[in-house]
Amino acid sequence: MNLPEKPPLTKGVEELFSDVKGKEFFDVLQDTESYQKLNEIDKEYPYWERFKYKVKGIKHAPELLWKAVKLSRLKGLSFIQVSRVPGFKFSYTTTQSILKLLHHFDMNLGGVLEGRSIIPNEDKTRYLISSIMEEAIASSQLEGAATTRQIAKEMLRSNRKPQNHSEKMILNNYLTIKKVIERKEEKLCKELILDLHRTISGGTLKNPETEGEFRTTNNVNVVDDVTGDVFYQPPNAEYVEKLMGDFCVFANAVDKDLEFIHPIIRGIILHFLIGYIHPFVDGNGRTARAIFYWYLIKKGYWLVEYMSISKVIIRAPAQYARAYLYTEFDENDLTYFIDYNLKCMDIALKNLQSYIKRKVMEKKNLIHLIQYENINERQAEILRSLTVNNQQRFTIAEVEGRFGVVYQTARTDLYGLANLGYLKERKFGKKLIFFKGEEFDKKLERIMKT
Repeated sequence: MNLPEKPPLTKGVEELFSDVKGKEFFDVLQDTESYQKLNEIDKEYPYWERFKYKVKGIKHAPELLWKAVKLSRLKGLSFIQVSRVPGFKFSYTTTQSILKLLHHFDMNLGGVLEGRSIIPNEDKTRYLISSIMEEAIASSQLEGAATTRQIAKEMLRSNRKPQNHSEKMILNNYLTIKKVIERKEEKLCKELILDLHRTISGGTLKNPETEGEFRTTNNVNVVDDVTGDVFYQPPNAEYVEKLMGDFCVFANAVDKDLEFIHPIIRGIILHFLIGYIHPFVDGNGRTARAIFYWYLIKKGYWLVEYMSISKVIIRAPAQYARAYLYTEFDENDLTYFIDYNLKCMDIALKNLQSYIKRKVMEKKNLIHLIQYENINERQAEILRSLTVNNQQRFTIAEVEGRFGVVYQTARTDLYGLANLGYLKERKFGKKLIFFKGEEFDKKLERIMKT
C-alpha cells in the first residue's frame, strides 16, 4: 500500500482566519458559485487525495479550495482531549451521512428491525456461534493468519487443537470474542485490557513474556509488509501506562449534556485509539476490534454480537489502514475513521439480514422433511449440509459446537439419523465419525416427492 499524500499544511484556526485577509483566499470565499460547488463536494467529507481531483472543475487552485473547506469544517468540529500527552487532541464532525447511519443503527442494533425481532429466538444460539466464528477468522486474517474459512470453521466446530500459528490465532480470537460477551457488564480497566490481549496473543508471539503486557520498548512501528516503509511510529513507551489509564477514563466516561459523544462514535474512537497508542508489541488490531465489540454490546447494541465487521474490512484492508492514516495526516481529524467504520457496520448489518433471510427460507424448505421423518431442526440442518457437500463429516463435538448443545443431545441427533439410514458411522482411532449413508439420496428424493 502506498502512503496517502499529506494535505496542504494548515496550522490551525489562527492561520485559516489570517489567510482570509489574503486576496486569493478572499476571492474564493466571495465566489458564490464555486463555494456552492465546494460545499456539495464536501458533503462526502473527502480526504485531500480525493478532494483535489473532485475540485478540478472549479477555477481556483486546489490548495486554496482545501483551505476554504477546512475553514468551513471548523464550524461543525467537536474536539476531544483524550490525554494531556502531546498528540492526543482529536476532532470529528457528525456529517449528514454519519447522522443518518447513527440513527439507522440506533433503530436496529438493539435487535429489532422493521418492527420485529431480526433473529428468531429459537435460532439465536446457532447464529451467534456462526457469527463469532466468522469474526474470529476474519479479524485474524487481517493480522496475517493464512488459512481458509472452511478449515478454520472445521477446527472450531470439531474442537480440535490448532495445528499451526494461523489456527492458533483464530482460536484465540474466538475465545476472546466469547470473553468480551461474558464480561460486557464490567467497566473497562487496564486489567481487563491485558486479559483480553493475553487471550488473543497466547502462544502466538515471538516472546511469550509480552503476552498480556504493555510494551516497554520503542522497537514497534507500523510498516508495509512488502516495502518495509514505516507508516506510523507510536508514542514513546514511557507514556503507554498513562495513555492506557486515560483511555479507560475516556471509555468509562458518563456523558454530560454539553459533552455528549454518541456511543457508537465513542466505540469507534476506542477502536482507533488502540491502534494509535499501539500499547502492545503485537495483537493491537485484534485487541482494538475486540474492545470495539465489547463497548457496543455493553451499551445495548446487542445485535453487534451477530455481525462480523472484520469480514467486511478484509475485502479491502488497505482502505482500513488508510482510514487510520487520513486521521493522522489531517490534524487528528477522526471523521475519516468514523465514516469508514460506520459504512462497514452498515454493510455488516445488511449481510446479517441477507444471511438470516436465506436461513429462514432454507428452514421453510426443510419443514416437509421434518414432518415426514419426525426429526428436529438440527438434524434437518445436518441433512441439508450434506446435500451441499456430500463429503462432509460430522463428529459429536462438531455438532455440539455448531448448534450450541450438550454432548448427549449431539450424540442423540447423529445416532437418530444413522438409525434412519441417512448417516453411517465409523471409528477412527478414538474418534467416531458420521458421514453420508448409501441410501441418503434415495431416501431424500422419495420424501421430496411425497
